[in-house]
Amino acid sequence: MALYAVGDLQGCLEPLDRLLDEVRFDPDRDHLWLVGDLVNRGPDSAGCLRRVRELGDAATCVLGNHDLHLLATAEGQRTPGGRDTLRDVLDQPDAAELLEWLAQRPLLHYSPDPDWVLVHAGIPPAWDLDQARSEARRVEAELRDPERRRALFEVMYGNQPDAWDPGLSGYDRLRYTINAFTRMRYVTRDGTLELEANGPPEDAPGHLQPWFALPDRRATRQRIVFGHWAALGHRRGPDWLALDSGCVWGNRMTLARLDTDTPDPRQIPVWQTPCDRRGNTL
Repeated sequence: MALYAVGDLQGCLEPLDRLLDEVRFDPDRDHLWLVGDLVNRGPDSAGCLRRVRELGDAATCVLGNHDLHLLATAEGQRTPGGRDTLRDVLDQPDAAELLEWLAQRPLLHYSPDPDWVLVHAGIPPAWDLDQARSEARRVEAELRDPERRRALFEVMYGNQPDAWDPGLSGYDRLRYTINAFTRMRYVTRDGTLELEANGPPEDAPGHLQPWFALPDRRATRQRIVFGHWAALGHRRGPDWLALDSGCVWGNRMTLARLDTDTPDPRQIPVWQTPCDRRGNTL
């Protein structure tokens, strides 16, 4: 059995299929982790949802910010922007089934063997793995109930609170958790989320640093695979693996194998396929 992880699909089904063919992925034997953002901007969001759903137990996908945008749009809590391609899903005859399947996905997945955490954007510096799993379950409980999900989407959007406080409660706590797991890139030196900056670390203002670079983050040494940050691209650190290499922007889609003998993400095998600006393979 092999365990693979792939970066943000964002509606780009053809590159995913090419990568799976290249590694001879067998759903009866292998497992695929997806870092979220299955939908939006690319040419076949509905096809991506169907493909991952059809994989059944052979696939594990966490929710990304674009996935949540789709669900919120379906509930009437968001109007699609000019670059959004969410109608590709909403106008499908099986839209209700696809949306309900998506709403049941987790925010965080952890496997003790081979000891990796899967999230969309990252784990905030103030949390260790146990705290992160606990906070993820709070949000997942809201998303998996149709009535509570609808109420959550009414108040989900916004950048506040931007700092973790164990005393946070109600929707403030849920909003912080959603932002941390699905939107976070940069933090200040005290761990406050900065949710507007999205460029590469080399261009960041001096008071900001990537969430994974904060020296005292509590989940240090826990291997984390994530996506979300196309400007960061595919990079690796001693305990983290970034897989969003900007396929939908005409760059590449990246697939990595996680079940290797090495504990160092910088040494694991990786496959990439180039994409055009329409999200198709070149």
